[in-house]
Amino acid sequence: MKNQGIQGTESEPPEKTGEGKTVAVSDPKPDDPFVKSLSGQALHAIRVVIAGGGTGGHLFPGIAIAEAFMAKNPQNQVLFVSTGNPFEISVLSKTNFDLAPITAEGIKGRGLRNQVRSMLKIPRGIFESIGILGRFKPDVVMGVGGYASGPLAVAAWLMRIKIVLHEQNILPGITNRILANIADRIYVSFENTKAAFHPAKVVVTGNPVRKEILKSVRGQKAADRGNGSNRRPFTLLILGGSQGAHRINTAMVEALEYIKDMDRFFFVHQTGLKDETMVKQVYQSKGVSCEVKPFFIDMADQYRKADLVVGRAGATTVAELTATGKAVIFVPYPFAADNHQVLNARTLTEAGAAEMILQKDLTGRILSERIENYASHPEALERLASKAKSLGKPNAAAAIVEDCYRLAMGNG
Repeated sequence: MKNQGIQGTESEPPEKTGEGKTVAVSDPKPDDPFVKSLSGQALHAIRVVIAGGGTGGHLFPGIAIAEAFMAKNPQNQVLFVSTGNPFEISVLSKTNFDLAPITAEGIKGRGLRNQVRSMLKIPRGIFESIGILGRFKPDVVMGVGGYASGPLAVAAWLMRIKIVLHEQNILPGITNRILANIADRIYVSFENTKAAFHPAKVVVTGNPVRKEILKSVRGQKAADRGNGSNRRPFTLLILGGSQGAHRINTAMVEALEYIKDMDRFFFVHQTGLKDETMVKQVYQSKGVSCEVKPFFIDMADQYRKADLVVGRAGATTVAELTATGKAVIFVPYPFAADNHQVLNARTLTEAGAAEMILQKDLTGRILSERIENYASHPEALERLASKAKSLGKPNAAAAIVEDCYRLAMGNG
């Protein structure tokens, strides 16, 4: 992670933890506080803390918003605050944004003993958050979901700092439902989510998508896609979220027994760590053309090359697939909180923009039939992709940044 507006002083040098960087936060830089907008109007540089994360579903929208803040004004300064788990450190180490860790643990669904232990850590997390906010002096604190955003938002409320939330899923998570009472603004990804919050606070923006993913598909034409008869093989992208999906992995392995004319396919399979070796061995034993990894950092390139996607229906995946216009077969995670992945997927299936196979119905034979159907019918594939793209909101991050500016300047 490069230092993006978070300077270590001589008396408090930055310290390193593992691959990522935890930082000693200093006072704001006094130089160059303004840049000019396209209209010639001066834009004040602001400081923003983005709190939360834990999984890609929370972290990646936060990164997209951070990128939009820097595009708005390169003098803006953005700091991520979360627990600093290995996934967050790994992802943020490849960006220009720093991460400051706090103490926090999840509460929901962890058993009484663990819940009590987690609640006892909340005061410490709030105290740490007050210290970070006091040194960084943000204009806005943004919660992107996940339990780590709770202490930061409470600290911001105590310090009278503007609080905004972003909710990725159609059904809000418990942290955002609690924090909604102290938030100044709530950005939601789905129109149907508005009813869950006070209507005066809600703005429907969509779910932000990282800029490299948006750039990757600009200018891509249907003729660039493989359809089984082109020289380029039909490329299938199998995703299971940042942790992988065991049931999708095993179903895909089973599907290889039924797929005919295997030479026309190329499989790109994100397995997660636990299943990587098993999946690789099966592909290799069958001589299948493939790329198998536990996690892909270069998702922009993977989306660009994919003809069809099979994966979970987390909100970030849904946003990325609609923004890039990709045909998809969703297999929602059946144990997601409040069944929100099924609800996310249904917003697309009801619009004819995706297919959905419930995990209880998923078999290798069924999956192979759907894959072969789209490989053999490029017009159906293109119809699905086109409808998905019509639901995308590629300007979500920019819309959030514009509104945050209004709040920070006292115009919201």
